[in-house]
Amino acid sequence: MKTFVTRTSTKSAIGAARKFTIGTATAAAVLSAAAFGSAASALAAPSGGDNAADTIRALEADGHRVIVRQQSNTPLAEADVVAVRTGAPIREWTWDLQRDDRILETVGYVVIVETK
Repeated sequence: MKTFVTRTSTKSAIGAARKFTIGTATAAAVLSAAAFGSAASALAAPSGGDNAADTIRALEADGHRVIVRQQSNTPLAEADVVAVRTGAPIREWTWDLQRDDRILETVGYVVIVETK
């Protein structure tokens, strides 16, 4: 999987704070959906003392496509994750259990990881 990296300037610090608030609300919604067994539960970002590189690696290992938005020049191995947002689903045609019909399944999501 490819990881896309973008950088934002310090001029957007206020916008980033707003996005962080929205991202926090989104994360809360994802976590509450996880309690009900929703498909969004797959996006629970690794928690703890992980750096951005570990978080990105874990999300890619789960089949997600990751877009990284860096708010500083800090290397990903040393950067902190500011927000994890869900984008569009990634869908693939697969066979059903009886292998006699094809169905369109969600196999992952585009995930936007903001680092600082």
